[in-house]
Amino acid sequence: MIDGDVSVGAVRELLAEARGGVVPIVAAGDPVLRSEAARYSGQLDSETFAELIEVMRATMHDAPGVGLAAPQIGIPLQIAVIEDRCDVEAEVSRVRERTPLPFRVLVNPRYTPVGSRTAGFYEGCLSVPGYQAVVTRAAEVRLECTDEAGREIDEVVAGWPARIVAHETDHLHGTLYIDTAHMRSLTTSEVYGELWSDPTPERAAQALGFTVDLG
Repeated sequence: MIDGDVSVGAVRELLAEARGGVVPIVAAGDPVLRSEAARYSGQLDSETFAELIEVMRATMHDAPGVGLAAPQIGIPLQIAVIEDRCDVEAEVSRVRERTPLPFRVLVNPRYTPVGSRTAGFYEGCLSVPGYQAVVTRAAEVRLECTDEAGREIDEVVAGWPARIVAHETDHLHGTLYIDTAHMRSLTTSEVYGELWSDPTPERAAQALGFTVDLG
């Protein structure tokens, strides 16, 4: 973890420790995951920033995951990367509105719900390994941020990509998915795979005693 002000030297030291372009992921309990990350305003030189993005991308792929926020590798800056290759069954993709999401960099992102439609599905987190829980989120969100080149982004994101955007943006404000999850749905990843990996968590809700909006 990098404490206090983010210096180029501290970030470069972390990046130098990468093995195969990958760095360790910080686990729940580390204060960096519970702190408001600093807005990115050019604290890093262009070379260090570009290397950080590549290391975040490689670390996300290695995990594997569909998103990674800078605090998850100990860097308290409002930067996240997302990408979903959508390697799931067709029925899961349809029900969860999960569509391929090309690699993107989100700098200083914020999101706001669009409309009132919500949906609850199981999700996990690279910083809370070994567990899954159902989280109800807005089915559509307005994403506002900049990309790695400083270009403004203002668009509506729907379905599973909206869930990814919300999950990663929450990380930048010290929030983990378990803070808003239906905790009676909490399961180990092993049990999730054995019992509850249906397209929806409807059976799990009935068996475990929680209610969830299925969209």
